[in-house]
Amino acid sequence: MTQHTFSSVGGFRTIVRTFFKSNGRHNLPWRNTRNPYRILVSEIMLQQTQADRVIPKYKAFLKKFPTVHTLAQAPLGEVLREWQGLGYNRRAKMLHGAAKVIVEKHKGTVPLLYNELIQLPGVGDYTAKAVRVFAWNKPEVMIETNIRSVFIHHFFPNKVGVGDENLHPYMGEVLDTNNPREWYSALMDYGSYLKKTLPNPSRKSVHHVAQKPFKGSDREIRGALLRLLSKKSSSVEDLYELPFQRLRIDTQIKALVKEGFIRSRGSRYMLQS
Repeated sequence: MTQHTFSSVGGFRTIVRTFFKSNGRHNLPWRNTRNPYRILVSEIMLQQTQADRVIPKYKAFLKKFPTVHTLAQAPLGEVLREWQGLGYNRRAKMLHGAAKVIVEKHKGTVPLLYNELIQLPGVGDYTAKAVRVFAWNKPEVMIETNIRSVFIHHFFPNKVGVGDENLHPYMGEVLDTNNPREWYSALMDYGSYLKKTLPNPSRKSVHHVAQKPFKGSDREIRGALLRLLSKKSSSVEDLYELPFQRLRIDTQIKALVKEGFIRSRGSRYMLQS
């Protein structure tokens, strides 16, 4: 494949849009809403988690916490219980924190401005831009792993060690400023397809980080502790029943207490209220 240039912008757009028209995931629930709170929930859930796993948790979470006010007013423990099964529980805690800031500082309205969005807990550059794109159809140059895969595949097919700064000029040139919401949905779906059918193009990126194995990791221990405590309060002896070394369990219990996920009362541990 020869390297594409800006002269092929029209052809590139046609490839992406044609794919999306026939193969796009048009029924993803967060694509059928313009509610910025629901978009924010979906974007936090989709961080490091595949869409198919997110769909049922997204629906259940919004049934439990239908508005930013209900989420902000809920105890953290209740939020963590609803989050179980998604992993990366810090995201739940940060989303809960973001809801509180939105209610307290922004009168319960998810802010439109990038500079205000990025100040919310758990919201980085990509998430702030994604909320603007998908909730308000605001044109932004934003990048995540599927988008990155598309631009590396088409514009840097023979290069390794591609930085996002190399991709941004191409992204800005092809951006559909009239309907960025649909354009980015199309890019993400096309990128997901490329990653399933080719050697993952995003591995050529300098930003690619191989995910560490979950089995036996601190993440697995933390998840097991929170899962058990989401069902009932437990003594440390109960927690030692988990299939991990006691020293590693102790370390993660202390970390979870320090980070505000769990608390102790007497000789028992429970989710933070």
